[in-house]
Amino acid sequence: MDAWVRFTTPSQGRERLFRAAQYASALLAYSLQKSGASLELVQRLKQLEAHLSLGRKLFRLGNSAESLEAAKRAVHLSDLVLRFCITISHLNRAMYLGCDNLLWAGKVGLAPTLDQDKWSRRSFRYYLFALLMNLSRDAYELSLLAEREVRSRSKAEGGNGTVGGTAGTPVGRLQLLCHVLRANPPLLLDILKNCCDVFIPLNRLGLLKNSPGVVAFCGLSSSILSILTISHPWLKLKP
Repeated sequence: MDAWVRFTTPSQGRERLFRAAQYASALLAYSLQKSGASLELVQRLKQLEAHLSLGRKLFRLGNSAESLEAAKRAVHLSDLVLRFCITISHLNRAMYLGCDNLLWAGKVGLAPTLDQDKWSRRSFRYYLFALLMNLSRDAYELSLLAEREVRSRSKAEGGNGTVGGTAGTPVGRLQLLCHVLRANPPLLLDILKNCCDVFIPLNRLGLLKNSPGVVAFCGLSSSILSILTISHPWLKLKP
């Protein structure tokens, strides 16, 4: 399995580029349609989006094994909350990618009898739960860093309680969170990426109705953030 993981990992960057192009095509098609552009041009962009989506599924073949390996590593984390959130997230991502592989087989004709709608909904349910676990992990890490910052400020002020009192107000808490996020770009990027991504499965599952333009914008934004973390590994949230 290790050899297979090493083989599939380099495809992540290409998959993210295809994802960005896919959602850019969808956003452009939506914008042109709203502005009254020709139906032929809009249809060509939608076809391009569909081809890019199929290409992404090809790049993701076998990536469920990588998620399972990541889940095995996360089991050994010392922090109980991080261990739970990260492990469950990776397991759900592995299931999501497994469903995605089946959908690819159906689209290319290898599994012509596959119920595309059923497996697509199942795939997005796994994807949504993985994202909820990611956001829970982000919230936990943010709370830890905020508490550490409050203790640091209180210690610097001699423990007179002024900092704690200020941070206890709504404005003070907001300022504290903004300061923590500015000081921790990987956490900030991860929160933004997960917040953008969560709109996609919510929309596909009918839990939150958004226009195709909003979904495309969120997908494009999260893709750009993912490309940043791949091209600059220090921006990737660890562990």
